Amino acid sequence: MTYTLEVKTNASTELLDITAAIRDLVARHGPMDGVCFLYSPHTTAGITINENADPSVKADILMVLNKIIRADEPYRHAEGNSPAHIKTTLTGSTATVLIESGRLVLGTWQGIFLCEFDGPRRRQVKVKFLQG
Repeated sequence: MTYTLEVKTNASTELLDITAAIRDLVARHGPMDGVCFLYSPHTTAGITINENADPSVKADILMVLNKIIRADEPYRHAEGNSPAHIKTTLTGSTATVLIESGRLVLGTWQGIFLCEFDGPRRRQVKVKFLQG
């Protein structure tokens, strides 16, 4: 079974911590050992795992992405959101997290983030569990 997490983003670019929502899905799925697959079905929003203890890390990531993927380049894509597509290519659209004894296996400082690059919008994160 595939679960759909509905996420509302609030800014044009942001890293939104969805760790708690994924933990809730794992808890509802039942105690297990296995794998949690996360997928963003969007071309302008990705998924990443990174530090969630210090909010300045999120700001630094966005600062550097905005610096290297500038909005004022002569992009050809008529919609005007080419920088968002490029940033999503760099962050990726998937993440995989192990589950042990019904808990996500994340490092002490790690969190799971939806990477919004063309918001604010309503987004989805698809979640699938594989037991074993």
